[in-house]
Amino acid sequence: MTAKPRDIEIVEVETPFRGYFRIDRYKLRHELFEGGMSGVMSREVFERGHAATILLYDPDREKLVFVEQFRIGAYAAARNSPWFAEDFSPWLIETVAGIIDAGETPEQVVRREAGEEADCLVLDVIPVMHYLVSPGGTTESLFVFVGRVDSTQAGGIFGLREEHENIRVLVAGVDEAFAWLDEGRIVNSMTLIPLMWFRHHRESVRRRFLEGVTPSA
Repeated sequence: MTAKPRDIEIVEVETPFRGYFRIDRYKLRHELFEGGMSGVMSREVFERGHAATILLYDPDREKLVFVEQFRIGAYAAARNSPWFAEDFSPWLIETVAGIIDAGETPEQVVRREAGEEADCLVLDVIPVMHYLVSPGGTTESLFVFVGRVDSTQAGGIFGLREEHENIRVLVAGVDEAFAWLDEGRIVNSMTLIPLMWFRHHRESVRRRFLEGVTPSA
């Protein structure tokens, strides 16, 4: 549903912080369900940009390719909260992903990142969904894909040194990855959501890839 002009009234927007990312502060009011307008509220919004992620799947060998890397947000969450176990690790198992730069499409991003992060060539790709990551405080949205790869040579350590990336490639059998899901080893939505979707659609994805559908441009 698209907001109508009368739904939201922007009183002021300012940017109190601009660094690697940006924080904007909105003063606004919005229409109420029962009619009329709310009072003026102030909300900070984390402007992180938009991103795309891809679950790399080898249907010939029934393997999935993931990456593992350090995440400062995971470290800070565990350090400042009582809700994480003492042995919680900020090195997370993830699907390949990247931020969408100006002039790029989401599919171009995941194809590029598959090469940079996992040294994998995406042979075919299926768009899955587009969702808001945490709409209570950030504008970030994520495009999700499943991609066909050859996992035969997958493995090693990759990433761009100038971006301080240190990324280890993990190859797991599909059922092993589902076990990670059930054991709580996957703790980020970027990976949980594609993997849960794939668990439900595994056979249809496998049939599509093995029937030789022409790869997307």
